[in-house]
Amino acid sequence: MIKAENFVYYVGKNIYINLTNRCPCACTFCIRQNGDGAYGSGSLWLAREPSADEVLSAIAEKDLSEVSEFVFCGYGEPMERAEDVSYIGKELKRLYGKPVRLNTNGLSDLIHGKETAYLLEGAVDVVSISLNSGDEESYLKVTRPKFGKGSFEAMQKFAVDCKKYVPQVMFTVVDVIPEREIELSREISERLGITLRIRKYES
Repeated sequence: MIKAENFVYYVGKNIYINLTNRCPCACTFCIRQNGDGAYGSGSLWLAREPSADEVLSAIAEKDLSEVSEFVFCGYGEPMERAEDVSYIGKELKRLYGKPVRLNTNGLSDLIHGKETAYLLEGAVDVVSISLNSGDEESYLKVTRPKFGKGSFEAMQKFAVDCKKYVPQVMFTVVDVIPEREIELSREISERLGITLRIRKYES
């Protein structure tokens, strides 16, 4: 058995689900650059990846009476396990009727070599995608994706695809990037019809 504390944990009134250590990016501002935990959760590093059923069992043992939302967000990129996000999300909605959010870098299609947004239909209510920058050059410097050029465009395409299957899609940028990058991010968001959220950097 593995401890549930680092793959299912509370953040305020939300339950966060940490599925994997894997991620195709090495973002300069990521929690991974500063340690192995966040939000007072302790270490988020997984000794092994929990199965979908282990995740659901761990959640069932939690007090869910005041939980507002389930969130796929952890030490790695949740969509490395896209099929499990789909399955777990649908089960959570069926069992508990609470909103489900996915925090993602938006590179799922490149990870899997195919379109993947359709997997989120009926599984996720909100998709929050890390835009990170307003142009490709800055994006590559900040995000450092292993896929290199084309990642910025692929992330935007994934976001647009998600609008077909998910009620709410948003981009996020961290407030430490230059104001000019934030303005360019706003322009992209407006052009694609996707809300932009500027979030505070958490070290």
